[in-house]
Amino acid sequence: MPPKAAPYLPLFTTHLTSSPTSTSITLTTLSCPPLSATPLPRSRTVEFRGFFPTLNLHPTAIQSLKDQHIGLNPDIYESEMLALTTDKRMEKVKELESSGGVVEAVFWLREVGNMWRVRGKACIIGNPRGDGDEEERVARGFVEKGLRKVREGEGWSWERQVDMYFANHSPGMRGTFKNPPPGTPRNQDPGHPELKLGQKVEDLKDKVARENFRVVVIRPEEVERLDVNDPSNPIRTRWTAVRDGEEWEEVDLWP
Repeated sequence: MPPKAAPYLPLFTTHLTSSPTSTSITLTTLSCPPLSATPLPRSRTVEFRGFFPTLNLHPTAIQSLKDQHIGLNPDIYESEMLALTTDKRMEKVKELESSGGVVEAVFWLREVGNMWRVRGKACIIGNPRGDGDEEERVARGFVEKGLRKVREGEGWSWERQVDMYFANHSPGMRGTFKNPPPGTPRNQDPGHPELKLGQKVEDLKDKVARENFRVVVIRPEEVERLDVNDPSNPIRTRWTAVRDGEEWEEVDLWP
């Protein structure tokens, strides 16, 4: 059975579109053995890229996709799944792999006086080998369970969707996927002559950049909202996915 739209989604979307700070998320992963001797939380600020696979494409991205004969996916799916982009060489990728993908994303939307907390499982898509890679195939299946088809259409593809996320970055940001390996010493040889700082990438299929570029998709399992607009009566609500996200249970909590 396809998942139902989460009851919190309309309000969450309204808050996100009403707040200029909505693109920043505090993302917490868990570092587990063998990455660390004991489980350790790891947090960082990342950019929210919308609910997968919905994308607010920049005009320059649309033009690049057309000029390079990639095109756009038809707008036939929606979901509550959060999308981020990352370099596969980043520590958070290893942490997600070591922990089974457990993750928490926190939005503090000061302009609307609300904090949203999303807990769930994350997976990573974007391997250039596509279905030829077993991990990519499993990740796509995991994401597919959270998609809702909202209209008919043909020609949607996973590869083009990842192309669209890559295209929506500026050429300078695309160039960061050709940086030396993140977190390695500066006096260490990057291991590839094309890995250096300050590059701009115009080619959306650049082999080196696309080898490192990935999309992180988070399927929510529990969502909490805390409304602090009235200090005398803060509102706290929790939604929990049941039957693998087919439905949601809602409960009001003491703040």
